[in-house]
Amino acid sequence: MNEANLRELIERIRDGALNPEAAYEQLKNLPFEDIGFAKIDHHRSIRRGYPEAIFCEGKTADQIVGIVERMLDRDVNILATRASSAVFEAISKKISKAVYHELARIVVVNQSEVEKTDGVILVVAAGTADLPVAEEACVVAEAMGNTVERLYDVGVAGLHRLLAHREQLSQARVLIVVAGMEGALPSVVAGMTDVPVIAVPTSIGYGANFGGFAALLTMLNSCASGISVVNIDNGYGAAYSASLINHLAERKHG
Repeated sequence: MNEANLRELIERIRDGALNPEAAYEQLKNLPFEDIGFAKIDHHRSIRRGYPEAIFCEGKTADQIVGIVERMLDRDVNILATRASSAVFEAISKKISKAVYHELARIVVVNQSEVEKTDGVILVVAAGTADLPVAEEACVVAEAMGNTVERLYDVGVAGLHRLLAHREQLSQARVLIVVAGMEGALPSVVAGMTDVPVIAVPTSIGYGANFGGFAALLTMLNSCASGISVVNIDNGYGAAYSASLINHLAERKHG
């Protein structure tokens, strides 16, 4: 149930069109709904601006489908992250409007159109191997109503590739910078721009990369100011933070 649905329900109660028993049945699961294996937070969109996302790793296909079906009843847009093709197949058997973004590993179910922002979130990736995490950030940010641009394969091993896009970097409202290996790209980007930079370390790299830990420490120890760092491979978290920043700025400029 979204805010519009809630207002409609309140009006029906006030007008006497809905008896107390029926109203109770609709309202009792409003804050969260306990379906045994999950407690679905139906208030998330009211508190945070976007519904709860489903993290698919560790869940069975039946559990994921069960959560999706209950969220559908609330007329919200749905994100299922870290979803395999098998999970998508299970969801699509129940819901024809489900769309699978294979590289990002995300299933999106849009039940309503989301107006896009004027401000741009630019997702910058160091290398092609970082694209699954970068695309996760892109798809999530787009689903949350942001205008998103992509700038890929511009790592520090060839800085001329990045410098050729200085104007695009400066025109973005928020930058998400994704890098593995030594993770130096966010520091370079933050030293060139005056907008917030959200750094995403990836697990891509050789042995001493330690599964992304080396990149994480590089980003945390950056000498460039204005960098925020999310967890390893956390494109979703970066997109969520970028979306909050972008929409705050949108309201201010609007």
